[in-house]
Amino acid sequence: MKTGREAIDRLRDPAAKVSSHYVVEEDGTVVRLVPEHRRAAHAGISHWRGNAALNGRSIGIEIVNPGHEWGYRPFPALQMAAVCDLCLDILARHPIPARNVVAHSDVAPDRKQDPGELFDWEGLARNGVGIWPARDPAPPPEAETQPLLGAIGYRTDLPLSVLVTAFQRHWLQHRTDGIADAETRARIAAVAALCG
Repeated sequence: MKTGREAIDRLRDPAAKVSSHYVVEEDGTVVRLVPEHRRAAHAGISHWRGNAALNGRSIGIEIVNPGHEWGYRPFPALQMAAVCDLCLDILARHPIPARNVVAHSDVAPDRKQDPGELFDWEGLARNGVGIWPARDPAPPPEAETQPLLGAIGYRTDLPLSVLVTAFQRHWLQHRTDGIADAETRARIAAVAALCG
């Protein structure tokens, strides 16, 4: 959606058959739409770490941004701070492993791009939300790329370029070309080591 208001209206519309637990506006306002103990329809057809249909086992946070279709832009500091506080609050109530704090683009890489390569995953990890490697090892051989992506949590029955692009959006944000070059493979190995 182009605006937060449009997104909230759609998420509240029963006919749309989509919902999320929370929406975080660009000014940092947090709107709760669905109680955490209830299922929200935010991930759709999704997969992570061997689990499918993640709507029934996740807490969905929509973060207002026009997205790649309508003028994707950096996320404001107030919004990122609100996302961080909300996540820390959720993590205090639920035993969610850091490796499972992921994006729509991670759990549905063939359908979704959000929150995208401008989202501050590294900053969240520094504050205790999710993971971010401190340094990268030597790049593994190309043949290990898909198995390592599977070890992180991605479904491996999709084209490698789709998986690599999703990975780059989260953990190597200065490039989203889907190419598993040495830099990308080294970062994949670093993240996989944290997910073991």
